[in-house]
Amino acid sequence: MVLTGLSALGLALSAYLSWHYLVGGTVIGCGGGNPCDQVLGSRWSSVGGVLPVSGLAAGAYLAMLIASLFISPVTEAPVRRLAWCAMLVLVGAIAGSAVWFIILQKWIIGSFCPYCMATHLTGLLLTALVIWQAPKQLDDDSTNLTPKANTNTAPRRIIGLVPAFGLATVGLFLAGILAVCQVRITPSAVYRSGESQNKLPALDPHVVPLVGSPDAPYVVILLFDYKCPHCQQLHLMLDGAIRRYGGKLAFAMCPAPLNPQCNPYIPREVDEFADSCELAKVGLAVWIARREAFPVFDRWMFSYESGDRWRPRSLEAAKAKAVELVGQAKFDAALADPWIERYLQTSIRIYGDTVQRGNTAVPKLVFGSHWVNPEPQDAGDLVLILQGSLALPKP
Repeated sequence: MVLTGLSALGLALSAYLSWHYLVGGTVIGCGGGNPCDQVLGSRWSSVGGVLPVSGLAAGAYLAMLIASLFISPVTEAPVRRLAWCAMLVLVGAIAGSAVWFIILQKWIIGSFCPYCMATHLTGLLLTALVIWQAPKQLDDDSTNLTPKANTNTAPRRIIGLVPAFGLATVGLFLAGILAVCQVRITPSAVYRSGESQNKLPALDPHVVPLVGSPDAPYVVILLFDYKCPHCQQLHLMLDGAIRRYGGKLAFAMCPAPLNPQCNPYIPREVDEFADSCELAKVGLAVWIARREAFPVFDRWMFSYESGDRWRPRSLEAAKAKAVELVGQAKFDAALADPWIERYLQTSIRIYGDTVQRGNTAVPKLVFGSHWVNPEPQDAGDLVLILQGSLALPKP
């Protein structure tokens, strides 16, 4: 009953995540760019950008659930043996996959999804129970190892200890194949795209924060948050894409804080984006106070401070950098300029017009009426996204 219940729980969790992958939208308790959303929106949530790993998990847990229905004492010994063998292979695969995805969330993605972790912990608990119980099962399901009456032999075990570990190892090998496929098969660089049905506000590239030349014939709107790790990764590719376009491309920097205090399209506040609204205003204040200082501030906000993983700058550090670049008096005056609030609301309106089926993720690129949430590997991928998903003309 315990094995059946855990299998049903794992199936329910993985099936829900599979449904989310197929239909989109926001997972309950996730959204607004929080860690859960970062994990489910990453390339590691699928194999090659096509097959959701949650779908594979749902299949494994469904097989576990079915097998658990055939391990009771009333089932014939050959059927029980087959069921236990299948469960051992399955839990090996589930445990190996759980370890792989925990490693990914800890050291690659840098965020944890509570639904994923609940599924992984369920799988690890199932693994321990199955490997513990399988070698104890006897042909008559008796726990008494004394010889049967009128016979000279003890009840035969359904499966031995060594074969049990061997079958679980086969499952671990299958999990290793999954990990190799995820690493080796590069998914499509685009994972969400769409078209706005509303007329988006027009931006004058000569009066808004820009990466690139304001005279570039192609200006792509970049919706971002200074505390978003995916935004940081994309930001490092902007200059490379501009070079590939020979200076004919520029990016209009439109902050879209993932915080409901200033962005009504975000369903709830999360700790990771607590200062997003204020950080956006600090960046815009630098632009007003001294335009040539904005690229320096912008790159600093997305640069590595220490260690091997990017961490967002604090509000205090951002203000100190802004004062260093433009001076205290100019910064204070610029921060009080009503243009900041107007431009921020314009950016948020563009963001809101591109929110579809609960997709609140950033970064988001907008060109004309088309938008896309990109996940490029390099500047070359970014250029392909611009041309393929946003219909940007070739240079």
